[in-house]
Amino acid sequence: MSFEPGAVHKDLEGAKLGMWLFLFTEMVLFGGLFLLYSAYRAKYTADFHRSGQELNAVIGVANTIILLTSSLTVAVSVTALQRGNKKLSLICLGMTIVFGVAFLANKYIEWSAEIRHGMFPNSPELLNHPDGVKMFFGLYYSMTGLHGIHVVAGIILLSFMFDFVRRNKITTSDYIKLENAGLYWHLVDIIWIFLLPLFYLAA
Repeated sequence: MSFEPGAVHKDLEGAKLGMWLFLFTEMVLFGGLFLLYSAYRAKYTADFHRSGQELNAVIGVANTIILLTSSLTVAVSVTALQRGNKKLSLICLGMTIVFGVAFLANKYIEWSAEIRHGMFPNSPELLNHPDGVKMFFGLYYSMTGLHGIHVVAGIILLSFMFDFVRRNKITTSDYIKLENAGLYWHLVDIIWIFLLPLFYLAA
């Protein structure tokens, strides 16, 4: 069985293109939600402003720092493997996974506090508030919850990458899977950067 010269290169390019197409569909999904948010924000400006002040901005900013740092560590992991430093790559991958878990832990703490105060969809407390407040918290739980699902998926994906690097299934000469996983994680971070001002810094 013979292979044509450049066949491997084409496969790598195809893998990259496939990932970029997938990321594009994710951006379209969240882009639609951002447009929906903008429409209701324009209609209920005062309610959205007041509701944003009810959220814990400290946790929101802390989670932003966590995700930005995790973007750095996953990028270092890819670069380290490209340069043949498997140990550093694994350390940075492990750190990225820990940062992802820390993000989810903070989100759990935040959601728990909001739920204890009765501010969750269809709760008796929230139903007593104006429509704009109800819409704000509906979008808040929907959009941050969807983002949280993506974080969980990213942690699972990076965990597989960690195992593949450890077992040399991803190597210095064949790292496209790790690179694509890193791209996905960067997208998760970028989406959160948009969510932070929309909800926690709403003014």
